Amino acid sequence: MTATTLVNPSEETITLGPLSVRFLLTGEDTNGSVSVFEVMVPAGQKLAAPAHKNDAYEETLYGIQGVVTWTINGKPIAVGPGQAVCIPRGAVHRFDNFGAEDARQLVVISPAIMSPAYFHEASAVLNAAAGGQPDVAKMVEVFRRHGMTIAPPPAA
Repeated sequence: MTATTLVNPSEETITLGPLSVRFLLTGEDTNGSVSVFEVMVPAGQKLAAPAHKNDAYEETLYGIQGVVTWTINGKPIAVGPGQAVCIPRGAVHRFDNFGAEDARQLVVISPAIMSPAYFHEASAVLNAAAGGQPDVAKMVEVFRRHGMTIAPPPAA
């Protein structure tokens, strides 16, 4: 039996704090090879999300609009339209939009460990905090369950 090929079969938009994440493909759509989503980061948005590392997958980013500054292993790398960077598994990273323009990037996760479930679970922890500090232990567990480890804070 041949599977039906669909455009954006897992399309779903998820709000995570100030971010908007539009899932396009999940591991279920790609035999586990990749998950693909767009992320929109509002202009001037310094994110509260902690630096972390992906334990068992690569994260490739492609700039569509605006510039997102990724800090990868302590080095800031601005990724703008038409530019791509691959974050290797184990590299500590985080991101911000320091610009005056909303930014959109395409994200490809390989293998497809990350799914919409991560964003739903992280959003639930943030929403439970009602604008206050999220429960760190719960957020650490969400990260761990989805193949990530929160990095220790940089030495002072």
